Amino acid sequence: MKAKLINLTLFSIAMAMLETAVVIYLRALFYPEGFKFPVETIGSTLLITELFRELATIIMLGSIGYMNGETKTERFTAFLFSFGIWDIFYYVFLKVFLNWPASILDWDLLFLLPVPWIGPVLAPCLVSASFIGLHLLVLHKKKQGKAIVLHRTFWALSALGFAVMLYTFMADSTAILIEIYKKDINFDLLSGIRTLIPKSYNWPVFLLGEIVFLGAISTLKKQ
Repeated sequence: MKAKLINLTLFSIAMAMLETAVVIYLRALFYPEGFKFPVETIGSTLLITELFRELATIIMLGSIGYMNGETKTERFTAFLFSFGIWDIFYYVFLKVFLNWPASILDWDLLFLLPVPWIGPVLAPCLVSASFIGLHLLVLHKKKQGKAIVLHRTFWALSALGFAVMLYTFMADSTAILIEIYKKDINFDLLSGIRTLIPKSYNWPVFLLGEIVFLGAISTLKKQ
C-alpha cells in the first residue's frame, strides 16, 4: 500500500511538472511580461488543442488512480488524490520557475471545460487538499481493517459541496457567455473572460461548499 501511494504521488508530481512546462511556454508566447487578466486572444487551433490537453490530463490522472486502487472506492479516491497532488505541485513549480503567483490570492485561469474557471490560487488548492485527505482517510481505514464504502449520504453531500464550489469558479464566465450567445457576437469559449478583470471572489459561498464537502468526508469516519 505504501509503495502504491509513493508511486501515485511521484507520477502526479511528474504530471504537474509537464503541466507547468506547457504553461511556461504559453505564457512566454502570450504573456511575456507576466500573466494577468483580461486574457489574451489565442487561435482556434491552439484553443482546441488546449481543451484536448486538459481532457487528456484528466484521463491520465484517472487511469493512474484506477491502477492504484483495489476497490471502486480506492480507485475513485486515488484519482482525487492524484488530481490534488498534481494541482498543488503545479503551483509549486510555477512559483519555482516563474516566481508566480506572488500571492496565494492571485487570480488564475484554472480550467476551460466546460466553461472557463477563474479564481484565486488558494481556492483550488484547498479543494485539492480535501481530495488528498479523503484518499489518505480511505487508506488509513483500510490499514485498520475497516474498508470504506462511499455511501449515498457521502455522494449527495460531496456533489452538493462540489457544485457550490464550482459555481464560484464558473459563475462570471458563464453569465458573460450567456449574454454573448444571446447577442450572437462571435461566440467562442474564451470570449466570456476576454474583457473580465476579476476583482472579488465569493469566498463565503466557496467556504460553504468546502464545509459541505468536508462534512461528506466526515460521514466516512464513522464507518
